[in-house]
Amino acid sequence: MEEKDELLKIFSMKLRMTLGNMRINFDDLQEIRLRINCPLIINYKNKEYFVSEDGSLVTDPLKGVLVSKNEIKETMEYISNYSLYAFEEEIRQGFITISGGHRIGIAGKTIIQGNHIKGMKYISFINIRLAHQVKGCADKVMPYLIDEKNRSIYHTLIISPPKCGKTTLLRDIIRQVSDGGPNFQGMNVGVVDERSEIGACYMGVPQNELGIRTDVLDCCPKAKGMMMLIRSMSPQVIAVDEIGSKEDLEAINHVINCGCKLIATVHGSSLEDVKSKPVLGELMQNKIFERYIILNNIKSIGNIEKICDAAGNKIWG
Repeated sequence: MEEKDELLKIFSMKLRMTLGNMRINFDDLQEIRLRINCPLIINYKNKEYFVSEDGSLVTDPLKGVLVSKNEIKETMEYISNYSLYAFEEEIRQGFITISGGHRIGIAGKTIIQGNHIKGMKYISFINIRLAHQVKGCADKVMPYLIDEKNRSIYHTLIISPPKCGKTTLLRDIIRQVSDGGPNFQGMNVGVVDERSEIGACYMGVPQNELGIRTDVLDCCPKAKGMMMLIRSMSPQVIAVDEIGSKEDLEAINHVINCGCKLIATVHGSSLEDVKSKPVLGELMQNKIFERYIILNNIKSIGNIEKICDAAGNKIWG
């Protein structure tokens, strides 16, 4: 209840009352979307609903409470504690992370200076993605990721369609690798959290538990961050979310050549789907990854479909 109350404080008074009247389990609430002159929308248990003024979840957009320009303005004032200037750097990147690890995506008119985004004004669209840490969700996969012979872990790629729990699974793998367990020693983990979703840092402090041996580069481009961590923090493992660019490939090769293990995620529906992507196809052809974890949401969000070895042979599922 305390976490719910803290979350509701960022909304305008009208929206605060509407959302507070929802008779739902807030642990299953994934997104809240505000758009000027459009109905209030939430994503709950992986389904989209409109929210009526009394807090009821409805499927008819005409019954959803309309979000006004004033609601957006008032909400942004609460989010920024009446000082958008203090969040200038975050706004430039399109999102703000608040206490609790919740990520506020924003859109509006961008201010361009040269080839760079200087800032944003006339913010008209807000997407609140709620942070949900599921400790223990990696218990099932951990035995297949531990290389007992070399007292290390395997290079691992998590493959998942959007909104199927890949970041949640990655987060718990990081925590368990960092803390260690009965059958393996904890390792130094470096996390490049480009979009502030893994650790959800607020004022430099991760709001999610990432383990006692974990260092985080927050809001840092993946390729540059991997190189920085190798030089500065001597990680044994590097973890990144959503790889796929040519720059990522170069950095990954450097990480591996330095003897560091890699845990990464990518959007995809299957091994074959990922193999068809230029950069990732090259990594898979060279058998860089020793373990593949494929997720879906058939039974529930984060459902583990199967685990495969470097050759793509199923070893679980």
